[in-house]
Amino acid sequence: MKLFFKRETGLDPLQKKEIKKDRLYLIISGILLGLSFPPFPFPYLLFGALIPYFIVLEKKKTLAEINRATYLMAFVFSLLTIYWVGGFVVGKDPFLLISGFLLLFANPIIFLIGSTLFYFSTRIFSTKISFIFFPFFWVTYEYAYMITDWSFPWITLGNGLAKFTSFIQIADHIGVIGLSLLVLFINLFFYFSLTYFGKDKIKFLTNGIAALALILFPLLYGWIVLASSDEGSKKIRVGLIQPDLDPYDKWSGGNTTTLKNEYFTMSKEAIDNGAQFLIWPETAFPFYLMTGSYSEIVDSMRSFLLKNQVPLLTGMPHVEFFSKKEEGPFDVKKSKESELYFATYNSVLFFTPNSFDVLQYGKMKLVPFGERTPFVSQLPFLGDLIKWGVGLSGWNIGQDTTVFKYDFINDNKQPDSIKMNGLICYESVYPDLVAAFCQKGSEFITVVTNDSWYGNTSGPYQHKEISVLRAVENRRSVVRAANGGISCIIDKYGRTIKESKMYEKAIVVGDVYTNNELTFFSKNPNLFPVFSSAISIWILGLFLLFKLKNRESKSNS
Repeated sequence: MKLFFKRETGLDPLQKKEIKKDRLYLIISGILLGLSFPPFPFPYLLFGALIPYFIVLEKKKTLAEINRATYLMAFVFSLLTIYWVGGFVVGKDPFLLISGFLLLFANPIIFLIGSTLFYFSTRIFSTKISFIFFPFFWVTYEYAYMITDWSFPWITLGNGLAKFTSFIQIADHIGVIGLSLLVLFINLFFYFSLTYFGKDKIKFLTNGIAALALILFPLLYGWIVLASSDEGSKKIRVGLIQPDLDPYDKWSGGNTTTLKNEYFTMSKEAIDNGAQFLIWPETAFPFYLMTGSYSEIVDSMRSFLLKNQVPLLTGMPHVEFFSKKEEGPFDVKKSKESELYFATYNSVLFFTPNSFDVLQYGKMKLVPFGERTPFVSQLPFLGDLIKWGVGLSGWNIGQDTTVFKYDFINDNKQPDSIKMNGLICYESVYPDLVAAFCQKGSEFITVVTNDSWYGNTSGPYQHKEISVLRAVENRRSVVRAANGGISCIIDKYGRTIKESKMYEKAIVVGDVYTNNELTFFSKNPNLFPVFSSAISIWILGLFLLFKLKNRESKSNS
């Protein structure tokens, strides 16, 4: 940590004053970025939040100086946006508290991918040209954070724009990563304009106009899209059940009959209000329902659905057994009580009223530490060392993007069908994963979640708004069924139609319109991330060649 908090010695008063001013600028950038994210209603701050950071960055010459500056800015940004990760408000699990505290210090380190690439670029090109490349370096960090085993892409810059409805409509072409690029280039051109103020009027105006154009073009596109918006013709009325159970108490055990009856009572009320499709939240029951040990509950659920002629999509723990290791997934586990192998999943189960078949989807994007220990496949001993108090840290990784199909009779008394997928909580953060479900035919997006682990903090509100971007990117309605909030219905333009409050027992019933057309983003979800990564790899290659050439020159001399 000395790299980031180096004590400056042997400096004159002017140099110390300059260092203090730089640190103030970096803190201001971090604060402005933090205030741009929900629940704060200031997404517009993103368009200038990085200017103080750029002012400092241009003055730094060594890799250590650049990375120290970046770390301070990123630490303040992370502290304001993801302070809630450790569950400090709830404070019921020591491991969660420790891992959350460590994340606040570890998360800013990932930002150094972009600043390190910036330094490499300055060794080859001028600082001005390196700044032009900087947005691609930053986006490379965001993409890298999405695809590694230690993955937590929560504060991707584009996520901060979720409440700016007219601006984000262009995400149906460029996605959240494209929004990040827009934000970065807007900041960059405003910064360039500022540097030419009072020195070169033409360049001052040119860069200012470029920044404004990057704001106005998406706004114009958004206004046109929203002015001509239509819901579509095909719809189904959903009922979202929010039981508001304490997740810690639920996982410690309890009366299963009481819990079942609570869901049935709330579901019947939703049906009485016109619900044709029921959705229960993540891990609705804290046990493996389909093992055969809970046949009475399963039979009761089937009878309830058959009587009311509604399907049910619900979050649920699920386990599969295998007689041989080769029959299971790559991360299959060995039973201590028998010769069997098994895999446990944080799952979505789909029940239909006229069938005994139960379809299952296993969560593919698991929360690091919370649901799966990073790199446990490569280092199995980590799984025994790091376990969450409520026993959730050992889920297996789901293997397929399952899309569920439901056949029903529509309002015109004609046979009809709809297709939907079931994202589980944290998975809604991943744009390419959601696009993959849409490519397989999903006509609306469901999210089952439990945001009650962290108390009434910024986290649940940020999580809800992230789903807004998935709706716009794919032009799909999104419905969220949460244990303690926020349950909601979001239309394909990112507008919230209905929503519950945090920490209330609630039933949300409303119409969901379906869509099966693929947007440009749905077809090409990784276009901007891959393009940006290719530029970064090119710069890295040039830097390595530059270093090699210098070494050979020194050797020859």
